[in-house]
Order: sequence, then C-alpha cells, then structure tokens
Amino acid sequence: MKTPWEYRYAQRTQRMGSSAIRELLKYTAKPDIISFAGGLPAPDVFPIEEFKVACDRVLREQGAMALQYSTTEGYLPLREMIARHS
Repeated sequence: MKTPWEYRYAQRTQRMGSSAIRELLKYTAKPDIISFAGGLPAPDVFPIEEFKVACDRVLREQGAMALQYSTTEGYLPLREMIARHS
C-alpha cells in the first residue's frame, strides 16, 4: 500500500533513482575511509562561532527578509559587503 505522501508527487518521481553523488557521500561517513574528494573540507576548519555571530546579526537586522528568495546574482547587501571587503 502506498503511503499518503506518494500521491502528492508526479508518477515519474517514483522511477527516480538515487544520485551518484548521494551514493558516493555514503562512504564519507565511514571513519576508516579517507576521502580525497573535492568539496569536503575538514569540519574543524569551519568558523562556526563566526557564522553564529553573522547569522544572529543578519536575522536581527534584516529579519525574515534575509531568508527570502533573491535574484540569481544574490542578495544585494551581501554582494555590496563582499565588494567592500575584497
């Protein structure tokens, strides 16, 4: 028997398979495997505390507007800030 959510999607979605990237990323969770794949930096290099401060500031100053869709070029205030600091 199908679950209720299966009826909410087009039939073609039932024929979709898993992506190759999703399959490869399963291996990155294994501690005995060293991944040399691009795009997977060591977790300890992420500036988590700085991200928290930045997110708090953006949400405090911009509110829900910061979470809205934007143009393809990106959120204008962010682009301007990056340009000033480049």
